Amino acid sequence: QVQLVESGGGSVEAGGSLRLSCVASGGTFSEYLMGWFRQPPGKEREFVASMTAWYRASSHYADSVKGRVTISRDNTKNTLYLQMTNLTPEDTAVYYCAGGPDGPAVEYEFWGQGTQVTVSS
Repeated sequence: QVQLVESGGGSVEAGGSLRLSCVASGGTFSEYLMGWFRQPPGKEREFVASMTAWYRASSHYADSVKGRVTISRDNTKNTLYLQMTNLTPEDTAVYYCAGGPDGPAVEYEFWGQGTQVTVSS
């Protein structure tokens, strides 16, 4: 059973930056596809960014965050990061870390509890 715990959320002003962290336990972190998702108030959950397992090490981003967000992972610390810069009020959401087997079909099998990010104008 893999457990994910996010941290690093908070309240910032527009133009500010935040770095989210997600610590994994109970599995082989380096072999998992890992991703960040978010759920804005009153909206559906949406994809933010993902990073494949260590042997492929490729990343993907939603168009809405490209150029402002960087996903990274430290497999020695079982930790996934999301560095966010130039934040706007539209980035306000609960951010979730997720992971799953890195294969042909993208399946996120385990999820964190989420961390709130609030951006004020």
